Formats: sequence, C-alpha cells, structure tokens
Amino acid sequence: MRLKTEGSLKKNVYRGDALVEPPPPELAAILDKHRGHPDALITVLEEIQHHYGYLPQQQLEYAARELGFPLSRIYGVVTFYNLFQFTPPGRYQVRVCKGTACHVGHSGEIQDHLMDKLGIAEDETTPDKLFTMQTVACVGACSLAPVMVVNERTYARMTPDKAWEALQHLREETKEEA
Repeated sequence: MRLKTEGSLKKNVYRGDALVEPPPPELAAILDKHRGHPDALITVLEEIQHHYGYLPQQQLEYAARELGFPLSRIYGVVTFYNLFQFTPPGRYQVRVCKGTACHVGHSGEIQDHLMDKLGIAEDETTPDKLFTMQTVACVGACSLAPVMVVNERTYARMTPDKAWEALQHLREETKEEA
C-alpha cells in the first residue's frame, strides 16, 4: 500500500501483493530442492542466507508460503539460531572467538576494543557497510588463541592493537580498490 498525496487529501492506493508473483528463480530453485521435506527448514534457511548474504523478509515470506510453514515457525527458527542474520552483513565479517582458550587469552578485550574503535556493538554493521562485528563460540584454532576471523581469513595470537591494525589494513585495501 502506498500513500498518494493530492493537495491535503491522502489516498491509499493498493499496489498489489508482492507475494502474488512466484518467487525469484534463484529462490525457487532452493525451495524446489526441499519441497515436501519438512525437516529441511534449517537447510533451506542456510541456503537462502548463503545466496543473499542474509535472510531478506520477503524471501522468508515466500519460503513460508511455498513450503507450507507458518511464518511464525520460520521466525522462531531464525531467531533461535545466532548464525542467521536479518540484515546484510558488512563487506568484512569480523568474528572474535570466545572459546575457552581465546577467552583465557583475553578475546573479550579484543572484541571490546574493536567495537569501541568501530563505534558498533556485537551483531551490528558500521555505517559504511565495511565491518560487521560478531562473536563465535569456538573456531577450532585453540593453539592459535586468541583468534579473530575476518571472512575466511584467520588471524592468530591477537591483541587489541594487532586486531585493530588488521582491520585498518583491510580498510586501506578497500580504499585502494575504489
């Protein structure tokens, strides 16, 4: 529904329901693979997120309609597991490990330092859409603790200052590409 203004009179003009249309082809391909498999909901959500980088609301609505799930069930699953995201992540997803070895190595201080420098909280993205700050329970690299992972690259034996230098280096690389 969209508001249309004519002078001081506002009219509601019906623009149709976006879900009347079939899902986009890339989403339909994901949904078709799992149609009739009610136990595959998490897999469907993972594949949607892998394709889009996050879980757009409209794609979740299509999934509910096409697979016959109540939308509330889908949102229940998405909000239960912290691996799912409702907003597009930044270019660099910064994950600080909170596993035992990393925790003992002061990974909390690393995360606090980075969040302070970036001006964001956990699971937020910087206004320039460059960095998203996250934590993970364990990355399985305990011998390298404390660990920070940026996208697919692992940074070992981090300190707050070394972690910030790594992000500054990524910021500079991005500027050079532009």
